[in-house]
Amino acid sequence: MPLETLLALIGFAFATSITPGPNNMMLFASGVNFGFRRTVPHMVGIGAGFLSLLLGVGLGLGAVLAAFPPLFIALKIAGGLYLLWIAWKLASSRSLGEGNGDTAKPMSFLAAASFQWVNPKAWVMAVAAMATYTDPARYLFSVFVVGLVFAAVNVPSVSTWAGFGSVLRDWLAVPARLKWFNITMAVLLVLSLWPMLK
Repeated sequence: MPLETLLALIGFAFATSITPGPNNMMLFASGVNFGFRRTVPHMVGIGAGFLSLLLGVGLGLGAVLAAFPPLFIALKIAGGLYLLWIAWKLASSRSLGEGNGDTAKPMSFLAAASFQWVNPKAWVMAVAAMATYTDPARYLFSVFVVGLVFAAVNVPSVSTWAGFGSVLRDWLAVPARLKWFNITMAVLLVLSLWPMLK
């Protein structure tokens, strides 16, 4: 892969990974509600799940979706419904998860990884990355290069959102502030669906 293409890919991976979207809104809220350390499995799950989706798209799933658009619509609907459920749970949360018998729990590694497969933004990112940055002459090699670049860029990028949330944790320990923060994050999570569900 030429250096200029690699640099463009790194920029694309960074821009799409760090900008607001469902994953980053959930990580920000998780950082506030559970702290950075307890959010680590969620962050790593996003990275692993997106890498598996990216490789799947590069190895043929993108072509399946292009040939059968109703499948992509079904994925968008499933992802949208799941995000609405997460937003409802977030909006109704009223206390910080402290980890000692509290029933609220951060998203697990497996749940975060699985969510990438129904996350509309993740699909758009994966299809765009594979369509733009793969080389037909060395296709398989370039698919893995795209995957490696996203693996290297994605987790550090998304972790900044959990970090910002954990910095605000003490300030949001006041129940009234936390209530309005969680409601606001739930609304933003729902709004993040709009551009992806068109």
